[in-house]
Amino acid sequence: MQEGWKTDSTAVRGRFGTGTAFGTFGELLQGVHADNDLDFLVTFPIDRGSRAILRPDSSSELTVVPPFKQKSVQLAARLLDHFGLPCRGSLMIESDLPIGKGLASSSADLLATARAIESCYGINIPISLLQRFMAEIEPTDGVMYPGVVSFFHRKVELGEIFGPMPRMTVVAVDEGGEVDTIDYNRFRKPYTAEEKLEYTQLMSRLKIAFQEQDVYTIGQVATRSTMMNQSRQEKRSLKHLLQLSHEQAALGIVNAHSGTFIGLLFWKEDRNYERKLAETIKQMKQTYVNVYVYHSL
Repeated sequence: MQEGWKTDSTAVRGRFGTGTAFGTFGELLQGVHADNDLDFLVTFPIDRGSRAILRPDSSSELTVVPPFKQKSVQLAARLLDHFGLPCRGSLMIESDLPIGKGLASSSADLLATARAIESCYGINIPISLLQRFMAEIEPTDGVMYPGVVSFFHRKVELGEIFGPMPRMTVVAVDEGGEVDTIDYNRFRKPYTAEEKLEYTQLMSRLKIAFQEQDVYTIGQVATRSTMMNQSRQEKRSLKHLLQLSHEQAALGIVNAHSGTFIGLLFWKEDRNYERKLAETIKQMKQTYVNVYVYHSL
């Protein structure tokens, strides 16, 4: 069984199967690498995600609930056909990740679907095969790997495994609307040579920070990546959140680069964590209608 792959041992083979997958709060870093000119992101796994239930039956087709989760049906059909399994029955997707917000809702749905198929039929789906099929559908986050990874989301390939995420919390706001992942990546603004060089340097800093579990550098890199992304997906609340970050001595700003969420990053091991969290939530609720709290996995 490949690392990061989960199955549900309570599933009845050939009768039903379940699968789960976590989301990611945007990205700690997203850009283009100067050495290979590949788009990359660094994941931030959170304690929210998707769950899929597959129930094969004698119907003539595979249906999904809710009906708009067509990407999941597309992946399921591709996988079932590849393994010579019947493409019929019902697929149910449950998720606490909002759609089009940059929290990897589609990626989590797809992964949970694949895991439900594996659970249902007792098969092993290689991650390389899964990534190839997911790439045919849309650019994808690296949610199929545990911990924090760098991921080439347009190619749907693993870059590097960074390791476990320090215990962190994001106090976030949603600026509204939705961002279509496919359209965003299709019409992305080109990166300059200077930007590519800085992103490469930020990647190196972040990799070392994870090796040393240096939460302060992680916050600095995430903040800089957020600021560099303003010309591509502007966050109106950034200036205000930078002020709050300074006032509350937060680690920095973390951003859904191709989404609508942005938030302040806190370290749970900070001796003033509870006070900072409560004060930040109170202050943000004075300005924003909805304030959200997410925790790292």
